[in-house]
Amino acid sequence: MTNRSRTIKIALAGNANVGKSTIFNQITGLAQHVGNWPGKTVEKAEGIVKYGSYIVEVLDLPGTYSLSAYSEEEVIAREYIATEKPDIILNVIDASSLERNLYLTIQILELEAPVVVALNLIDIATKRGLNIAINRLSEILGVPVIPMIAISGQGVDEALSIAVKAALGEIKLNPLKIRYGKEVEDSIEKLRHIITEKASFLCRTYPPRWLAVKLLERDNEVISKFNSISEGREILLLAESLACRLEEVHGEPSHIIIAAERYALASKIANEVLKVKTPPTSSLIENLSLITTHKIWGYLILILVLTSMFSLIFFIGGYLSGLLEELLYVLINELPALRFRVIRGFIDGFVAGLVLVIPYVVPFYILLYIMEDSGYLPRAAFLVDGLMHKIGLHGKALIPLLLGYGCNVPACIGCRIMESWREKLILGFLITIVPCAARTIIILNLVGNYIGVHVALILYIMNLALVFAIGKLANLWLTGEAIGLIMEMPPFRIPSIKIILLKTYIRIKEFLYIAFPLLIIGSGFVNYLEETGLLNVIEKEFEPIVSSLLGLPTVTVVPLILGILRKELVIAMLAEASGTMNFSLVLTPRQMIVFTIFTMLYIPCIATLAALVKEYGVKKTLVITAANIILAITVSLIINISLLVYNYS
Repeated sequence: MTNRSRTIKIALAGNANVGKSTIFNQITGLAQHVGNWPGKTVEKAEGIVKYGSYIVEVLDLPGTYSLSAYSEEEVIAREYIATEKPDIILNVIDASSLERNLYLTIQILELEAPVVVALNLIDIATKRGLNIAINRLSEILGVPVIPMIAISGQGVDEALSIAVKAALGEIKLNPLKIRYGKEVEDSIEKLRHIITEKASFLCRTYPPRWLAVKLLERDNEVISKFNSISEGREILLLAESLACRLEEVHGEPSHIIIAAERYALASKIANEVLKVKTPPTSSLIENLSLITTHKIWGYLILILVLTSMFSLIFFIGGYLSGLLEELLYVLINELPALRFRVIRGFIDGFVAGLVLVIPYVVPFYILLYIMEDSGYLPRAAFLVDGLMHKIGLHGKALIPLLLGYGCNVPACIGCRIMESWREKLILGFLITIVPCAARTIIILNLVGNYIGVHVALILYIMNLALVFAIGKLANLWLTGEAIGLIMEMPPFRIPSIKIILLKTYIRIKEFLYIAFPLLIIGSGFVNYLEETGLLNVIEKEFEPIVSSLLGLPTVTVVPLILGILRKELVIAMLAEASGTMNFSLVLTPRQMIVFTIFTMLYIPCIATLAALVKEYGVKKTLVITAANIILAITVSLIINISLLVYNYS
């Protein structure tokens, strides 16, 4: 890095659930951007912070347990470290699981990247009776090690300061040289020599020794790099010969041999710096882990948590919505009468977004992130593992499903945690019928407000039953065996209010930048259609399905069409198309229920469709979408007929 650039690049690397994202949020605050890696569906979080006269660019790499090529996250992390060459890697380690975390540290050191270690969760380690000799650990690794409690901000500023100084060369790094047993080292040296001689082009990007190790491990990504050069075949033949020789000596696959030696080194380091004392009496928070996974109490707590969550969203959202509506309409009434309906539509769309959407979205994300950051979500996944197996999945599937209640897009991306394509496909379809935050707004605004919160809860229960039934059918149709659940259970933590609000702000900012303009434009568009008479034409085209089949008024046609763009548009456009926010004037209770069920199940929003295409391809996405439409019409029709039979109007 040159002083002329006055920019320092820091990459955060570490296992999942070690507090990487918390550190990232503490460092960058509001100055961050969340997107995707180019050509990938893996989330990419970047931020900037000013440090003295320097601009520090911080990147949160995907959480990964190694730098092998077994997952997209692992390839992204190691390729960024190797090719982008950040000025410093801030390797975040869970102090309470030191040995396991050191495995990744060893692999980062093998990439010859400059490293500073952030020893996070030091408070959890202390509570468990673990005492780490931090200075000795720093001495062994040859890099600075900073103790940290990221959730409270303790040690974060120090880590940033040391990382910057290390990047500037003000702190000298003398990283540990990773060495293996004699047979492995001999093979590495033979390969390193020929790689240096005949693959100098690759050596400009990747350390020759690292390339040699990866070839011995039969890393497909690295093998493909050598296949692309003229001298690659000779190198690959030698690598295969040396790997086979190692396997003859040790009686294990070569990648297992090398991994075992890395684990042995991690264990040796951990044993040298770690002292275990008798842990103090368990605290209330630690005992919660036992209660929330109990075979009886755990389920009762899960039901209580979910019921409380949606009840709070309803009551808080309803209260805030009422306040905003009263305030905004006082202001609007002070405006002079507008001559043009389209301009009036823009204003109405803005008001509808504030009154009907924001009050429900904000508490939803706050409560979801409290569940996530407290460590409760993995415990909920553990509880429902048995239930999930009945639909061909396992408990880990609950996490994407619960994320789906916030937004279907990250939930679809989260399907990647499933081990087989079969599980991934089943879960992907089920997520599209889970009511996201935008659909929750429709449920609470229509059914909750005008019929009763108990009916809204019945719709949620019905949706869960439908998810289970569809999953069961998909499990029978798609043959294959469900894979067992192996999942890390992070410790219970008290969430940071600052981090919760920051993460909520980022999600709301996304809504304000993307969905809010669509609400305003869509509202103006509806007024334009009405002014030109095109609205009547569109409504007549869809009348056979909407009115004759589902018993809904034609005023619901345009909101349903625009809802394909963003589901937040449905309720706001319904207000615009009907000319009122008192939906009881245009919809009967039966129609509200049918309309709500249809919007819960029909075509996903455009962003979800894009995520599905990336995850499953165009053909499977079209199949899922067609299934959504058929399911929505079928279920809505059955409900409509059933309500008519019982004279519910």
